[in-house]
Amino acid sequence: MGEDRERNEGGRFEPEHTDEEVLEAVRKHEPAGTKEVADELDIARQSADYRLRRLLDEGRVSKKKVGNSLVWSVEED
Repeated sequence: MGEDRERNEGGRFEPEHTDEEVLEAVRKHEPAGTKEVADELDIARQSADYRLRRLLDEGRVSKKKVGNSLVWSVEED
């Protein structure tokens, strides 16, 4: 499981999806829950959360707390 995936120079697995694919999944369900993004990309919820938080740090998405959940939106240039 996952052993055939490429690793980068630091030994970490290369992402299965590009940032643009993650952003497109958010756009499709906007405002998108983490689980919706994970389901769209067929990845674990934790993986989607990690990718979304990286995009948040880069200013490419924003988050909002709704009840006990986070929803994500794409920050357009």
